[in-house]
Amino acid sequence: MEQTFIMIKPDGVQRGLIGEIISRFEKKGFSLKALKLVNVDPPFAEKHYADLSAKPFFNGLVEYIVSGPVVAMVWEGKGVVATGRKIIGATNPLASEPGTIRGDFAIDIGRNVIHGSDSVESATKEIALWFPEGIVSWQRSLQSWIYE
Repeated sequence: MEQTFIMIKPDGVQRGLIGEIISRFEKKGFSLKALKLVNVDPPFAEKHYADLSAKPFFNGLVEYIVSGPVVAMVWEGKGVVATGRKIIGATNPLASEPGTIRGDFAIDIGRNVIHGSDSVESATKEIALWFPEGIVSWQRSLQSWIYE
């Protein structure tokens, strides 16, 4: 089954959106496989966002991610990467549809509440980085009511 990495950024944590965001993924039928609240240090943030290191906003992004705790999660389910991105909404909240997390809770691109893996390959790398200890192996009892 496919997995994705989702991170509630410092603004989402500070604004009390953790429960709302988790609820949206659970209601869709995805299974939470790992979760931790963590203060990220600059070297770790730089490693996570290494693919953006040449961008002019990189230093500001790193400063933002280390400014407060984040919630790192692994979700599992059929098509969870693509569907997770739809639940999250466009990177720029102004382009996000109402009903998406960013469409409902974000205004500025620099404070867009949440990060989600953009591909299965990215998810695999991000999960390995954030959860080197591995994830919990379990199955929801409702699985047969969600998937054919």
